[in-house]
Amino acid sequence: MARALVTGGCGFVGRHLIRRLLAEGLDVVCVDQLVEGTGARHPDLWQRFPGSRFAFFEEDCRSFFLRPLEHFDYVFHLAALVGGRVTLEARTLDVAEDLAVDTELWKWAARAKPACVVFFSSSAAYPVSLQTVANHRLLSEDMISFEAAIGVPDLSYGWAKLTGEYLMKLYVERYGNRAVAYRPFSGYGEDQDLAYPFPAICRRLLDERGAAEVFVWGSGRQCRDFIHIDDCIDFIWQTKELLPDGASLNLSTGRATSFMELAETISRQIGWNPVVKGRCDRPEGVFYRCGDTALQRSYGLAPRISLEEGIARMLNHLRMEQGQYDIAI
Repeated sequence: MARALVTGGCGFVGRHLIRRLLAEGLDVVCVDQLVEGTGARHPDLWQRFPGSRFAFFEEDCRSFFLRPLEHFDYVFHLAALVGGRVTLEARTLDVAEDLAVDTELWKWAARAKPACVVFFSSSAAYPVSLQTVANHRLLSEDMISFEAAIGVPDLSYGWAKLTGEYLMKLYVERYGNRAVAYRPFSGYGEDQDLAYPFPAICRRLLDERGAAEVFVWGSGRQCRDFIHIDDCIDFIWQTKELLPDGASLNLSTGRATSFMELAETISRQIGWNPVVKGRCDRPEGVFYRCGDTALQRSYGLAPRISLEEGIARMLNHLRMEQGQYDIAI
């Protein structure tokens, strides 16, 4: 039976990935130190699979890498200090710790020789010069090349992910081992932490229903590529064996949605049409971040969950949570 190690497995993406791995019959070892502010949740709150196929170690993955070597068929590396835009802009040196975490991963993998390492990069690795008001376009995988000039990524988080991909390249070339990477865009899902914009906006609009106007961060015109977590996990599962060694793949829909448009769509589903305005005293990030889907389509990938369906799922989840809270009171 195949065996998988998932670092950072208690975070938003990790939880969904582990559920899929267990459903597919893999044995899973999860390592997560449950850092506050990252959205990590103890497995007792979300892991419902019986039996001994799931093991959890509450520790820094760097400590786990010092344990006696074990064989894993897959290593899914998600461990990172990350959060919403405020975290990325205000705690840049904390986020830079991800560089040390990734370095230890690749050094450990060179010794442990897992059959495949799956590295979770980010759309933040793409050059910010291609995401401005005056110069923006769909971001394709070949826009990051370590054989040519590289643009500046987004803050320390982008640098960490870009460097992690470069270390992957060295790992594949110098050690002859298999590794692939994924670049998620704005992933979202019903159990995502409210530090992230999608659930936060849905929650706020539910609370402010009926108001004449509502606000989103930044100008509101900045665009993101929102992709449901179920599609992200499905894309990974379908392609993890197909990507060439050292290759990276977007996890995106190719649909750019401004935060104003997002708030307007959410409001309509709730049942009213407020005026949506920006709050320029709040962080905005890059102007336009949307992923090219040509390479994904070449593998037969297409998102199943539309933005509208994703919003409906999120609103239903938040309403149920609110109902449970009211009953508890």
